[in-house]
Amino acid sequence: MIRKLKSGQYRLYSRKTDAKTGKRRNLGTFRSRAAAQKHEREVQYFKRH
Repeated sequence: MIRKLKSGQYRLYSRKTDAKTGKRRNLGTFRSRAAAQKHEREVQYFKRH
């Protein structure tokens, strides 16, 4: 899940909420949406390999 911040950067959040905090985990902040999408694909690949 990618959200745009007020600073103009994009932050990648986990798809599921964290059981302890009830919020989504921050998986990284990126300058461009394309970079965030690329990292999201890498995360999904890593989860299955």
